[in-house]
Amino acid sequence: MLHLIAYDIACGVRLRKVAAICEDFGTRVEKSVFECDLNDKDFARMWERLSSTISPDEDSILDYPIGLIDSKRIRTLGRKVRCERPTTYIF
Repeated sequence: MLHLIAYDIACGVRLRKVAAICEDFGTRVEKSVFECDLNDKDFARMWERLSSTISPDEDSILDYPIGLIDSKRIRTLGRKVRCERPTTYIF
């Protein structure tokens, strides 16, 4: 399943760690937004790493699970930042 991960991290050290974790699992599409195409096991691994990195009182991470019929239907404007991969999502 495709997950859109967005975050707001208060501390620079934690911010770099969160970005590195997200880079391990997905593709950066904005400064604090990643697309992660993950099965349930890999998502659980990523989420555990993220949850052990942040300060819940200062930081936030949002996960938007997205079920798409066809990834080619995703639209962009301006400089294209999406990874081109022939993937179909079924929900």
